[in-house]
Amino acid sequence: MAEGTDEKGILLQNLQDAGCDKDMISLCISYAEQGKTQDVLSILQKYKPVLLNKIHKSQDELDCLDFLIYRLKKICMSKK
Repeated sequence: MAEGTDEKGILLQNLQDAGCDKDMISLCISYAEQGKTQDVLSILQKYKPVLLNKIHKSQDELDCLDFLIYRLKKICMSKK
């Protein structure tokens, strides 16, 4: 875990926790070291919709699973 004053370590940990890949992490760290905060922000803003799409896909899969469970329970109950 990064120390509270270790800005690079904190950024690294946050990028890892956000699911960024190694290339994105390297680029963000490089930009941050160069003081290009706006470039880091731009990369992260473009990455956010990627994560949102993953959430939506997972939600759709969960909805399908819930429906399947509902249908199977209904079938089981009708056989009793």
